[in-house]
Amino acid sequence: GRGGRAADIRAALQDDIESGTLPPGAPLDERALAARFEVSRTPVREALQQLAARDLVRIAPRQGVTVARLSIAKVRAMLEYISELEALAAKLAARRVSDDLSRQLDDALARCQEAAVAGGAAEYTLANALFHEVIYAGCRNVYLAEQIRHSRRLIQRYRVKDFQTKPQIAKSLQDHLKVARAIQSGDEAAAAQA
Repeated sequence: GRGGRAADIRAALQDDIESGTLPPGAPLDERALAARFEVSRTPVREALQQLAARDLVRIAPRQGVTVARLSIAKVRAMLEYISELEALAAKLAARRVSDDLSRQLDDALARCQEAAVAGGAAEYTLANALFHEVIYAGCRNVYLAEQIRHSRRLIQRYRVKDFQTKPQIAKSLQDHLKVARAIQSGDEAAAAQA
């Protein structure tokens, strides 16, 4: 039905926005989108309202719809928020560490090391994401993990330069090692600090 179509369009556009395919400030034309998705303008309008509710697009009178632009201050605030939540996730993972989690951390570290040596920025970015996921699962707090994933998604298009250089990757690897070892030894304070 129409609601389903609106949801599909919203999901497709959300992917385009979060991946940076549709950059901040890009105009979104209802007519063009209706043609792209082969639908009337009604589900397109509905999808755009849903995206506006998620702060992903801006609907301005007489200016039309554009991909939302986060200010530098907002990006900085979100990075601060995410890093505090990640510290909390690491702390809880250390509190609840198991043999299974310890093994998963070792596997994720090995993947990161492999990507750092043999892969490029894209491979390392993926390995890094998987490492973080192990910690989110390991903290065993579903609500906290969801909050972090949501915030990271909102901000990822502003962080394309994260792993472009070998020194950036090397630094990230060292950080991962510190975090993993602190969690594995059950040291909450060190895990949060790292």
